[in-house]
Amino acid sequence: MKYVAYHRTSTKDQHLDRGITELTKFATDNKINLYKNKVYTDQQTGKNFNRPRYMIIKDEILESGDTLVVTEIDRLGRNKKDTLKELQYFKDNDIRIMVLELPTTLIKISDMPDSTAKMMLETINNMMLELFASMAQAEIEKKEKRQREGIQAKKERGEWDNYGRPRVMNIEDFSKQYCLVQQGKKRPFELMNELGMTKATFYRYKNQIEKEC
Repeated sequence: MKYVAYHRTSTKDQHLDRGITELTKFATDNKINLYKNKVYTDQQTGKNFNRPRYMIIKDEILESGDTLVVTEIDRLGRNKKDTLKELQYFKDNDIRIMVLELPTTLIKISDMPDSTAKMMLETINNMMLELFASMAQAEIEKKEKRQREGIQAKKERGEWDNYGRPRVMNIEDFSKQYCLVQQGKKRPFELMNELGMTKATFYRYKNQIEKEC
């Protein structure tokens, strides 16, 4: 029987080391020998399970009777449907899941003598795992909503160019340069080339200046 530890973070997350430390400490405190004495990690989105080390764990390492240890459900995945599908796969293949944030999953059900207690604890675990999977998906949906709202607000303020690309230059600097066009000293396409702007970007700046005048 093997204990395999896994931790996932997004590429922008700065808590990879913290997750590794938490899993390592748990193993040490509970006298658990982690497989290969390591924590398998992926720095990748939790929207799907197409992650290199996770796939190695699932396809090549975990076997019936083994245990997968994670700190939180959202470190496993953030898509509720896919996460529950993975959890069902482990259950069907007699692979135990230990989630540090869910104390009931740390109790080994197979060691409990009372069949009624086993059934109750298993039911509780299933309910909590589904609840936390729902919360993980809700959190990422909330984050994506805030990002969309932030992008839209920047677009409305004229701070977002070409649907997400940052401005190539400050609008005040462009205005000073555009005076040469207004004075007839330069043609629009000449200034456009000098500033390294696309036609769409150049006229977006031009329209903003004229709107403010």
